[in-house]
Amino acid sequence: MTPASPKEHLICTIADLLVGCRTIAVGAASPIPAAAAMLHRARERMAGGPRVRISILGSVQHNFFTNGSAELFDSAAQGRIDAFFLGGGQIDGQANINLVGTEPYPETPVRWPGSFGSSFLYFVVPKVILFREDHSRRVLVDKVDFISAPGVSDPGTYRPGGPHALVTGKALFDFDRDAGRFQLAGLHPGHDLQSVIDNTGFEFAKAVRTPNTPPPDADTLELLRGEVLETLTETYPKFVDQIQPG
Repeated sequence: MTPASPKEHLICTIADLLVGCRTIAVGAASPIPAAAAMLHRARERMAGGPRVRISILGSVQHNFFTNGSAELFDSAAQGRIDAFFLGGGQIDGQANINLVGTEPYPETPVRWPGSFGSSFLYFVVPKVILFREDHSRRVLVDKVDFISAPGVSDPGTYRPGGPHALVTGKALFDFDRDAGRFQLAGLHPGHDLQSVIDNTGFEFAKAVRTPNTPPPDADTLELLRGEVLETLTETYPKFVDQIQPG
C-alpha cells in the first residue's frame, strides 16, 4: 500500500482529534474536515463504539439538520454539538480568527466571505478545531486585522466552547485556554521546527523535542481510501478525484 499523501495525513490527524465526539458539524467547502469526521465515524462503528452523527452543511445525504444553519445554531446552543471546524483568512496566536478582510474595516482591500455565525459557535461548541492547509505568515499572523471570533474571553465570561487545536499543512498545535496561546504538538512529515517557526507570524510554546504527527496505519488508510472516500463522493467528488491514489 502506498504511504499516506499529505492530504490523507491531514485527514487522519484531524480524525484523531475527534476521539470522544459523538455529534460533529462541518461547514460548507470543508472536504478535509468532512473526510476526517467520516473516518472517525467509521472507526467508531468498527470498534463497536457509540454512534457518531455528522452534519455537513451543503450535503444532501450527510446532513441531519432539516432547517439548515438555524438548526445548527440551536443545537450548538443546547450543547448538542461536540465538535465544529473553523478557518480564517487570518489566525493569530490567541486563536482569534478573521473572516472579514485585511487592514482596518471597512476599507478592506481584500475581502473574505464574512463572519456568519463563527463567533457564536466558537463560544458554545466544546471542541472547535481550527484548520488551514496554508501555513504561512500571511495566514498565521501576530494579530488579526479584524476579530470575527475571539479565541479567548475575559475572566467570568460564560464560554463552554472554544479553540481546541490548530491543524495546518505543516504542523499540529494544541491550544492552552488558560495561557491563551498555542503550543506546537506535532510536525507533519517533511517539515521541521525551523520551517514552522519561519512561516508562523505568532509566538508559540515549544517542547524540548517536538514529535512527528503519527502516520496512519494500513487499516486506517484502507478505510479512508475505501468506505470514507466513497461516502465523501456525494458532497466533494472533485476532491475525491484529486486524492485517490493513482
